Order: sequence, then structure tokens, then C-alpha cells
Amino acid sequence: MSRRSTKAVHTVWCTNPVRHIAGFTLIELMVAMLLGLIVIGGVTSVFLANQQVYRTNAALGEVQDSTRISFEMLAQNIRVAGLTGCSNNGQVANVLADSPNNGGVDWWANWNNALQGFDSSTTANPALTAGSAAGQQVEGTDSLMLLSVGDGGLSVSSVDTTGHTFTLNGSSSEFAAKKIMIVCDPGQATIFRASSYTSGTSPVVGYAMTSGSDTLNCSTGLGYPTVCTAGGTDYTYGANAMIAPMTAGVWYLGHNPDGGTSLYLDSVDTATGTATSLEMVRDVTAMKITYHTASQPDFVVASKVANWSSVDAVRVNLTMQSSNVRVATNSSTGTVPAPLQRSYTVTTTVRNRVK
Repeated sequence: MSRRSTKAVHTVWCTNPVRHIAGFTLIELMVAMLLGLIVIGGVTSVFLANQQVYRTNAALGEVQDSTRISFEMLAQNIRVAGLTGCSNNGQVANVLADSPNNGGVDWWANWNNALQGFDSSTTANPALTAGSAAGQQVEGTDSLMLLSVGDGGLSVSSVDTTGHTFTLNGSSSEFAAKKIMIVCDPGQATIFRASSYTSGTSPVVGYAMTSGSDTLNCSTGLGYPTVCTAGGTDYTYGANAMIAPMTAGVWYLGHNPDGGTSLYLDSVDTATGTATSLEMVRDVTAMKITYHTASQPDFVVASKVANWSSVDAVRVNLTMQSSNVRVATNSSTGTVPAPLQRSYTVTTTVRNRVK
């Protein structure tokens, strides 16, 4: 290359320097940040909406599961109320010394009211204590007492009418001395308290009458009407008759240990008379019970039932809520998070009273 051409190139380089690339302007940066915030806000909104939908669905599932469990247990108990285990056309002899017919006051000995309800307009339920402590009934709420034959029944192998004992086939952990039992055959049933119980492969249940302060049965006769009253008859049960413990329980709305309310079952040990409060389903906030009788065209509250032996169906309405307290906006303003609440109703017939 000649000296002249080199000088020309140098001149061009000096007079046309390379321009450096400039950065974003402040306006461009602010626009970019605004667009980014819009995108982030949209994503966050979708995330929060999906999270709320998940919480709501989980709460609804929880409420439905609790309702299903509550109704299954309640319906099972209501259906068997007053059942003796045999088809005997309602001929039931009650020879318990502590039954109301014989001057007793124990509610679980009153088979005439195998199903009885209470509400705020009736006398207080004698089986419950209303208060604010855990396990106590919520003041002014409905409750339902139920008596029926229990599980673990056995058949009779032989009867000793002299020693007043039944020898049974098989064994059962549900049997014990002083427990209230029901023996029945297709002709009738008798409610008595076991004066003795000998376990083994062929257990023996006694039904003898005792006297003094430990009176169990008003007589050794098991007939219908009972020989405890004038004009009563004796009765002898034969082989293949059935014997099972009697169950007694009260369903009610009670306070739970965490400050909320739950569905409770007060279960009675008929051998000792001790009642145990069992929390069955949590977060039940209300329970309304109504009853149907042959003389009533519609379901009525407990205070309107004149004859409890005529009740043939029970309707229970439960209000349930979720354990998550930040799911719904149940307040009047719609701004305060609250538990999800739902009310459900089930109607159950009393099996042995439906014809």
C-alpha cells in the first residue's frame, strides 16, 4: 500500500469514530417494569384463586364426610330403637326392679320410651347436664334417647327354671353380671338384669330375683304381662331363644375441648349405670330433631309428641362447618373470612314400627 492510501485510511478512522451502543432510557425501563408487574400480578391472582378453590373444595369435602358419618351412626341407632332381636309383635315384659313401672327412676330402664326426644320446650333430658364444660350439652338444643338390643347376642342352649339360669351357645365379651339383657323368641321378649354370669364355652346367665338394697328384678317370672303386677303370667323360654345385652344412649349437641361444638353420644353401662360422653363428630354447630307419628300429618318437634311409642320416623337436621376458618365469607358484610357452613337433613324410619 502507498503512503498516500495509508494516510487516507487514517484520516477516515479519525473523522468517523465508532459510536458506542446506548442503554435503556428511563421511560423504557419504567414501561418494562410496569409490564412485568402486570404479568406477576396476573400470575399471583391465578395462584391465589386456585388456592382458594382448593381450600373451598377441601372444606366442602370435609363437611360432607362429617355429615355422612353423622347420619350413618344416627340412622343406624334410630332404625333399631325398640328392637328386641325377635319378631314378637311388641309383647315386651319388663321385670327390672328399677323400671318406672316398678317405682324406679332410671331412664334406661323405661322400655316404654325406647325412643324419646327433648327440646327447649320440654322438660330437661334426665340423662344430660347442660353447661359450658367439655362434654356437656349446649343449652336449649335438641337431644334423643334410644334403647335397643345390642350386638353380641347368643342363642339359648337350655333353661333351668328351678335355678333361674340360661345356658348359652358360644361366648360373648358383651355379657356381664348386672347388665340389662333382653331374651326373646317369636312369641314375646323379656327385659331383665343378669343376676349372675359365668363365662366359658357354654356361659350361664342368671335371672333370679334378689332382695334388699341390691334388688335386680322384681320377680323370677318372665311372662307378659309380667308377674310383677297383678294378673301377670309366667313364661318359659326354650332352646334357640335369643339373649343379647340392651344398649342405652343419648345423642346430643355438646361442647368439645377446643371450644367448639360436636355431635356427642352419651353411652350408658347398664351394669353400673355409668354414662360415658363420646365425641362422635366435631364441628357440628346445630341439630334440630322432629318426629312423625301416625296421628300427625307432618313432622313435629318433641314438645308436640303425645305418645312416644307411636313415633315411626325421625328427621334430623345438622348444620356442619369446616375446621378451616378462612374459607368462606359468611358475614353480612362479606369481608370477614369464616368457616364453610352447610345444613343437611336425613329422615329415618323406626324399623319395628313401620307396617
